[in-house]
Amino acid sequence: MTFPAKPLTALAALVASASLLLGQAAFADVDDAVAKQIKAKLAAGNPQATFGDVRESSMPGLYEVDVNGGNVLFVSKDGGHFIAGDLFEVGPQKVVNVSEQRRGRHRAEVMDQQDKGEMIVFSPKGKAKAHIYVFTDVDCGYCRKLHDDVPELNRRGIEVRYLAFPRAGLNSVGYRKVATAWCADDPNKTLTDLKNRKNVPMEVCKNNPVAAQYKLGNEVIDVRGTPTIVMEDGTVVPGYLPPDTLVKALGI
Repeated sequence: MTFPAKPLTALAALVASASLLLGQAAFADVDDAVAKQIKAKLAAGNPQATFGDVRESSMPGLYEVDVNGGNVLFVSKDGGHFIAGDLFEVGPQKVVNVSEQRRGRHRAEVMDQQDKGEMIVFSPKGKAKAHIYVFTDVDCGYCRKLHDDVPELNRRGIEVRYLAFPRAGLNSVGYRKVATAWCADDPNKTLTDLKNRKNVPMEVCKNNPVAAQYKLGNEVIDVRGTPTIVMEDGTVVPGYLPPDTLVKALGI
């Protein structure tokens, strides 16, 4: 028995649902015996998987179970059947992806816990109205396009917090390039120079945060490519958005 990876929600649905991610769902406590039974049954089917919290879902008769640090299964009370996928709630004139709401809240909590001092941050001159996290590589075209927009985003009060995500992996030239920016005396200038294809000598320092940020992108945010934007509320935008669209999505 294997469990599929998290599905990637379409860009339009993610941006449209940004305002819905602010609510907090309430879950009733699950009887310990029921939780243990569910986890034992699932673990017997797949001993390699890691199972976390068990919660009552918003669909009567089903329970939510965290698996492998981020995915969620919808499981019967006896643990004998499960559904892998997203749960949707049908409301007046709208359909809400309940699973994406929960993933968004989790991503927002995780990103808020990251050390801002280990990011390369481009801040507005005055007080920031909002911020975005951007998983970036230095060689992708749309990463460069987004970086060209950074002055305009700053002008509109948006702080851009970069995290490293070398697309070719940690044993690539791309890793050495992006790590050079994080290791530089002036990371902001060096990252800009690299994105502008200037000749920057590659110098990779020890204990740089690139590997940890790459792991975060892969295992928690489910980054599929660069740039990947994470909004304050945990909404993921897999790709480039122009400033006007970003401002509207952030509600500023």
